[in-house]
Amino acid sequence: MTQPPVAAHHRFLIAAPHSGSGKTTVTSVVLAGLRARGLSVQPFKAGPDYLDPTHLSRASGMTARNLDSFLLPEDRLLHLFARASSGADVSVTEGLMGLYDGRDPLSDLHSSAHLARLLKCPVVLVIDAGGMARTVAAVAAGLRDFGAGSEIAGVILNRVGSGRHADLCAAALAQVNIPVFGHLPKQGALGLPSRHLGLLAAERHAVDREALEQAALTLDLDALLSATRRARPAAVPAPVPSGPRVRIALARDEAFSFYYQDALDSLEEAGAELVPFSPLHDAYVPEAGGLLIGGGYPEAYAEQLSANAPMLASVRAFAASGRPVVAECGGLMYLGQSLEVAQSLETENRSYPMCAVIPYRTRMAGRLTLGYRDAEVLHTSPLSPAGTKVRAHEFHYSALVGEATSPAYRVGGQPEGYAQGNVLASYLHLHLSADPALSESFVEACRPFS
Repeated sequence: MTQPPVAAHHRFLIAAPHSGSGKTTVTSVVLAGLRARGLSVQPFKAGPDYLDPTHLSRASGMTARNLDSFLLPEDRLLHLFARASSGADVSVTEGLMGLYDGRDPLSDLHSSAHLARLLKCPVVLVIDAGGMARTVAAVAAGLRDFGAGSEIAGVILNRVGSGRHADLCAAALAQVNIPVFGHLPKQGALGLPSRHLGLLAAERHAVDREALEQAALTLDLDALLSATRRARPAAVPAPVPSGPRVRIALARDEAFSFYYQDALDSLEEAGAELVPFSPLHDAYVPEAGGLLIGGGYPEAYAEQLSANAPMLASVRAFAASGRPVVAECGGLMYLGQSLEVAQSLETENRSYPMCAVIPYRTRMAGRLTLGYRDAEVLHTSPLSPAGTKVRAHEFHYSALVGEATSPAYRVGGQPEGYAQGNVLASYLHLHLSADPALSESFVEACRPFS
């Protein structure tokens, strides 16, 4: 019996030789251009980044999701990709750093190239052509030939000086048999400004969608789609939770916004009803069986957070009630005794009282702590029992002040965070969707209070 043909789908990963090449801008333009054609486009972001996905979501009209081959086991990563992609016409993943930059310089493990192989999708290179012409071909060919198993579909030239410049680059790329899918000219209006944790979130700086669609007119989207046609992923249904929903208060505003969408989905699949509230603007934590405070920019809003005395008291009372409280990075800083922030380079730190739920103070350190972490759970928490091994990511400019008391984890032989009874607070960002047991544990810990 003849099988029906598999529906067509398009998928590709946008990568670059190095950070700062304009991947997020180019990816946003591609997403907006495809969306303007009436296509449904599912965006993804490689790695643990919280900010780039906000721009991809805005450009595509669909929620961007993170694909991190370190934080997510391979089978979970592929499951989440297939589930989000199955209903879309095109799946577009923005890579991280340079194409082959992973956890160490001796392999491309956990790099954009590694992720492209896992997803079985071709790579579209973004090359900053400023100050180059024929050398663009050398860069592209070098990236194509360096990695085993890398499929380079073609190049998008960024920051091109003129039509003549674009033609010179395209002619050089033709010599090495690498197609060009168009270019973007030097345009300050499309630039995305940065801050100390990366790009500004789209909520604070968004390029107008019409401007993105206009920029896409210099791209050859027909050629891009033709080169990236693949079989559509099989539909993957989301699990349906049984039993009554468990309300979990979710801190979400300008100060706290770092959440992986798949992690929030995992909580809902485990039976949670997420109830957003604002530690900045609201007076109290909503009625719920548990509290989740993610990362963000508490240092940028320290004065306002500290001045909201009713909310500080409400968080303290919530934790004292025995209901589960989980806080990551910015959430850890908020639960501490105080947060020390300098108003400018010329002034000394000023201390702002915080929730005083955990026995730590935090201070802006002026240096970045960054990297993937393998951690062991030292004290049973709402997420996991003692002895559990977890993977996480750390990214912060602040530091704890005071001796480690009841640490949550052991990381590289050192204690980290705080876990005592119903409270877990740590600098580590976990991906709750990496293991459904994490979300299930949190929801079940909250159930008696709902």
